[in-house]
Amino acid sequence: MVSNSYLIFIILAFTLGGVLIMKRDTIPAPLKKWMALTAVIMVCLAFYLIVYSLLNIGSNPQ
Repeated sequence: MVSNSYLIFIILAFTLGGVLIMKRDTIPAPLKKWMALTAVIMVCLAFYLIVYSLLNIGSNPQ
């Protein structure tokens, strides 16, 4: 169940980053700053979760 939550978060983080990159001209400046900061934090956490999952492949969850 936890891996499903990780997968959903990873997909959403990269989707948010992609949307912000594609729509950077239409987002208002004050909102752009905070959304970009949020997206960077989420993408960094997503990379951490990917690496953590890869390091724990095959380990016993008990």
